[in-house]
Amino acid sequence: MSLLPIVIAPDRRLKTPCKPVEQIDDSVRTLLQNMLETMYEAPGIGLAAPQVGSDRRVIVVDVAREGEDPRPHKMVNPTVTWASEEVILMNEGCLSLPEIFVDVERPDRIRVAYQDENAEAHEIEADGLFARCIQHEIDHLDGVLHVDYLSRIKRELTLRKLAKVKPELLREQAEKLGRQKAS
Repeated sequence: MSLLPIVIAPDRRLKTPCKPVEQIDDSVRTLLQNMLETMYEAPGIGLAAPQVGSDRRVIVVDVAREGEDPRPHKMVNPTVTWASEEVILMNEGCLSLPEIFVDVERPDRIRVAYQDENAEAHEIEADGLFARCIQHEIDHLDGVLHVDYLSRIKRELTLRKLAKVKPELLREQAEKLGRQKAS
């Protein structure tokens, strides 16, 4: 497996809704595994396909804390089927918007339906950080970024700031990927 380059905002691929996966085959399984490895290496707790340049509706999530056994979830075509009325305001980061943290209000508990990498259907309940991460990643599949919850002016200022440092971030990422290929 291999690490994938992470798409850094602003980039139109992050704003384009993804297409449902019609058939779960080896290419989807490989994408999911590469996304998981990329997420762990970043390090992050969630990653959606558009963040690695793919237009497929797939996400990976693992909110296990450092020192705990990994609990990876690979989700194909995830859909929130229920959300609690109770919402929580929490600070969120994003691998595609490095160093940009935004307070986002989200339901504290959700139920999500998805298929796993073997095309088996699941419906699980999630709460707390796990629920938040799933919702954040599903937003990516719909072309929504966490900064989209900001006012227009704050969002534009934030993205302008990120655009200034984007070339340096991409250079660092290319060096990291180059080191991986060399080893």
